[in-house]
Amino acid sequence: MNAPTSPRFNRLASETSPYLLQHATNPVDWLPWSAEALALARAEDKPILLSIGYSACHWCHVMAHESFEDDAVAAVMNRLFVNIKVDREERPDLDQIYQTAHQMLTGRPGGWPLTLFLTPEGTPFYGGTYFPKEARFGLPGFVELCERIGEIWRTRRHDIEAQNRELLAALHRRTPSPAIALDERPIAMLRNLLLGSFDRDYGGFGSAPKFPHPTDLAFLLHRKDDPPAQEAALFTLRRMAMGGIHDQLGGGFCRYSVDEFWEIPHFEKMLYDNAQLLGLYADAFTLSGEPYFREVAEGIVGWLLREMTNPDGAFYSSLDADSQGEEGKFYLWDRAEVAHLLTPEESALAGRHWGLDERPNFENRNWHLKIAQPLAAGEEALRDSARAKLFAARQQRVRPGCDDKILTSWNALAIAGLAHAARVLDRPEWLAHARRALDYLKTQHWQNGRLLATSRLGKAHLPAYLDDHAFLLAALLELQETDPRNEDIDFARQLADILLTHFEDQQNGGFFFTAHDHEALIQRSKSAHDNALPSGNGIAARALHELGELVGDAHYLAAARRTLQAFAAPMQAQPAGCATLIMALEAELAVNPPSCDGVNCSVPTAG
Repeated sequence: MNAPTSPRFNRLASETSPYLLQHATNPVDWLPWSAEALALARAEDKPILLSIGYSACHWCHVMAHESFEDDAVAAVMNRLFVNIKVDREERPDLDQIYQTAHQMLTGRPGGWPLTLFLTPEGTPFYGGTYFPKEARFGLPGFVELCERIGEIWRTRRHDIEAQNRELLAALHRRTPSPAIALDERPIAMLRNLLLGSFDRDYGGFGSAPKFPHPTDLAFLLHRKDDPPAQEAALFTLRRMAMGGIHDQLGGGFCRYSVDEFWEIPHFEKMLYDNAQLLGLYADAFTLSGEPYFREVAEGIVGWLLREMTNPDGAFYSSLDADSQGEEGKFYLWDRAEVAHLLTPEESALAGRHWGLDERPNFENRNWHLKIAQPLAAGEEALRDSARAKLFAARQQRVRPGCDDKILTSWNALAIAGLAHAARVLDRPEWLAHARRALDYLKTQHWQNGRLLATSRLGKAHLPAYLDDHAFLLAALLELQETDPRNEDIDFARQLADILLTHFEDQQNGGFFFTAHDHEALIQRSKSAHDNALPSGNGIAARALHELGELVGDAHYLAAARRTLQAFAAPMQAQPAGCATLIMALEAELAVNPPSCDGVNCSVPTAG
């Protein structure tokens, strides 16, 4: 690799995103997404190379080190393209659009880094995810690919334009949902689908890689009078906590497991996963009475407060998968180090309990801790002593990088999780931390009667999205149930009114991801489905229903029903992706049961 010849900064140096700042000294002439960048592409008649990633992403780092830090590669990029770098966590609107476009172009699901080549108007015509510098893995080398795209742009513009017309038509094609009555069928369908794909040996759904899927677990866990559903959720939560996806020393969960056993994670730790899992583990304790679930919840909060909280009480976004250029290095152990740190008795217990007596489980040379064998009676104190020593030694290592930006939506999930867990586990100090985070958002992210999406080092910017408003509205309602305050209801009503005024699809119901006055992009998405985050439409429908019931406002109740009606067809066609909406449907039907004539059932449609 050719190292840059001299330190320099590109146009990312003035950004707030840690991910963008990681690329500020690349020799690539990166620009942030802006009208100015698009105008430059039009003026120079160059295609745009759009790279979307996030700071905790391992393969984003790999591509950066291989290509974006290389002078020769950067020279090709700068000659052929206007290069734009996007943090997908700050700009989920762009990420949603271009992930969808990538899938349309390639027929494959996307991921990060997302690498797309766009026309100056922003329409993609070729793309992929990670590309190696030199051809391997069946992928072309990145420089070779750039030269080929440059040639296509020069010689086959008419083909690009024809493809773009088809792609834009597909992105804009919205088939109005048929008038399907709201009934209980999606609830039963989702329940049966989840239990049908449930891994009865190791928990979770399907095979590797395995993600926590908090929305699916919440749906099953909260099904009263349905022991098989609740036991599937409890079993999964138990097995996840015993696995390496759970940090056995420091608490909290990594993003996903690469295997079916929950043993080896992809080591990045995200605020949004832990925020959602906190409430689930608290509820698992109240449902089962198992102290272990309470211990796991306490570990999540311990990690949040120790490593993820800024001086003003808000929560950072993520911890990196890598440290010192190696994935997982911060978390891995060898036997000699463990034996040196512990007494013989502690070392023997550590070997049995955390799997150090087994073969190395990480690349055949290191151990990543899991619970391999439960503790015997009376071993808790010895375990705690060993854990404290290993944790203290680990704290002296080079730490993974922290993405310290503050995202409204993810903080709202953390506020809701802390408020809920504080109530059900009787931990009032957790409620105080939830309120500190809320105070930060109200002080820094609420400006001139509108919400902003992100901040760092006191600089808040970017118009907030559907998720920001819906998740914060839900968090305020969770706080209200734990610690009622009139000011929370007032703020909740303001957020609900913004949703109805600036985000609602007035013609078809439901909510767009961006506000009516958001910058014009090539698509305005309106999604029903859960991903790593719950569906903004599902959270909005549930929260508006709860707020309407609480304050007696029919406008909020009607908006909730319109949202459910808008997505009635997706809930029936693809219930496995709609757990959050289906939980909102359950809440609606509990208040307005379907009227049945022996064949058809329905609830009143929204007016």
